[in-house]
Amino acid sequence: MPSSSRGTCWVVTLACAIATVSFGLGTARAQPASAFVPVTDTVLQNPDPDDWLMWRRTFDSWGYSPLDQIDRGNVGGIRMVWTRALGAGSLQQGTPLVYNGVMYMPNPRDVIQAIDAVTGDLLWEYRRDRPDDLADYMIASLIDTNRNLAIYGNLIIDTSADDFVFALDAQTGELVWETQILDYKVNPANQTSGPIVANGKVISGRSCAPKGGPHACVVVAHDATDGQELWRRRLIPGPGEPGDETWGNVPFEERRHVGAWMVPSFDPELNLVYIGTSVTSPAPKFLLGGTDKTHLYHNSTLALDADTGEIVWHYQHMNDHWDLDHPFERLLLDTVVAPDPATVPWINPRLRSGEVRKVITGIPGKTGIVYTLDRATGEFLWATPTVAQNVITDIDGATGAVSLNSELVFEREGDEVLVCPTFVTGGKDWEAGAYSPLTKMMYYPLRNACAQMLATTEGGVTLYALAKRDQIAPGTDQVGTVQAISAETGEIDWVYEQRAGTTSLVATGGGLIFGGDGNGRFRAFDQDNGDVLWEINLGSSVTGFPITYAVDGTQYVVASTGSSLSSRDNLRLTPELQPGSANNLFVFALPER
Repeated sequence: MPSSSRGTCWVVTLACAIATVSFGLGTARAQPASAFVPVTDTVLQNPDPDDWLMWRRTFDSWGYSPLDQIDRGNVGGIRMVWTRALGAGSLQQGTPLVYNGVMYMPNPRDVIQAIDAVTGDLLWEYRRDRPDDLADYMIASLIDTNRNLAIYGNLIIDTSADDFVFALDAQTGELVWETQILDYKVNPANQTSGPIVANGKVISGRSCAPKGGPHACVVVAHDATDGQELWRRRLIPGPGEPGDETWGNVPFEERRHVGAWMVPSFDPELNLVYIGTSVTSPAPKFLLGGTDKTHLYHNSTLALDADTGEIVWHYQHMNDHWDLDHPFERLLLDTVVAPDPATVPWINPRLRSGEVRKVITGIPGKTGIVYTLDRATGEFLWATPTVAQNVITDIDGATGAVSLNSELVFEREGDEVLVCPTFVTGGKDWEAGAYSPLTKMMYYPLRNACAQMLATTEGGVTLYALAKRDQIAPGTDQVGTVQAISAETGEIDWVYEQRAGTTSLVATGGGLIFGGDGNGRFRAFDQDNGDVLWEINLGSSVTGFPITYAVDGTQYVVASTGSSLSSRDNLRLTPELQPGSANNLFVFALPER
């Protein structure tokens, strides 16, 4: 399909051919066609420290950059060097992608901009034509979101609100190819996050509106060069498939909403793609065949063969009744495994403390619990809580089987319970943590939040069949926290707490953890103790994913603001905080020497 029928490339020239900035916006730095170096699999697996080539920079989802020009000694001197308004939209959660001095920024409503990463000048802009009736079929509150892009060859690749995957020429913004994944009128699925490219395959997950049925809940792979579909993995088993029995007598067409709506991780050596899944719709299982059913593959980690999409192994983190999704980032580490029994309650008895294992770890779900698994086999190794949670009472170390608090499991409509954490914001939500190889610590933005939850289908409450009244967790008046957790032992090294809810983090080679909050503050933490070394008020909630990059020897740090469902929910707990909600990019660097 030609580009004119699906979107418009706005370059500040007469045609979408040469990416140069005019009209008084300054001198552009976009590369001429002869200078553009295509991005290969080798480049993605070993990125230049100056670049940020995917959602968390590397396939292991660390959110770590080795850049160290800005460090603990000089971070107090960084200054804003440019800022730029982003496009309109109620949910701004974008991650800049930076390659060779050009920033590619996903805006709300399927707008993509190429920006000079030094000056902030616009090089080109792509605005996709969106059907006017998307909100009639999708989860309407999510159709503005666009969290990340991918780059491969000379292409910028993304997924769209109307259920396509598409590629743009990185130098011009012209549409090169597009492929329909789903018919949004038949099997609607919100594509709130973009893809990764693993060995030439564009791999993407999605949420799936309940009306889309089981066929909307898919992870798919496409050829990065031409968009041809290579495989498709449905996340809800059907008749005759492994896991079908876990849904009991629920008809296949009534199995809904097991989505994979965040970005996968990838291990090139094992050739495995790791992705997490969400809750069913409705959430209380008495409405879905019985509380004794596990309803695979909801709230699970899946390891998929990158070549075929086959499920190599799965681990279910909990049988969820409260919309405590588990689709978040999975950290891939080769690490010493030595959980401390004094602080870690759930440990595999077969572990030989101190052995080095290839693990998948981090906080994958809203419970705020750290899970560490063997990433080749899915074997449970250890788990430990962080923030207040009362839904999980035990995890069998030998099997990894999770036991729930039976007093909180809904048995009928009208049941009301106090659940910690709450859904929407969770103890952890989509806002990403980071890992630093310098400290071997995981750093996570978490929330101290609970909710009175009511199981109900009255009054149009149909998506999850839950109503809630949020409250701050008992024993504190601080909603936001950042915690440093040892990936080796599970010990919490330091805790920072504050009134506003905290948001995504990035770790750097300069010994810093950058992150923001719902009250518009963006700050730099000392990685060793959580001390705040620098802070600025950006005026609006910090909702995008921060990154750092370098051009011509200068390191830059990026934050972006806007609004999100979780930031809005957190602010209801702190009514005295009144930040703005403007969609903006902010870029910082040290003063020129």
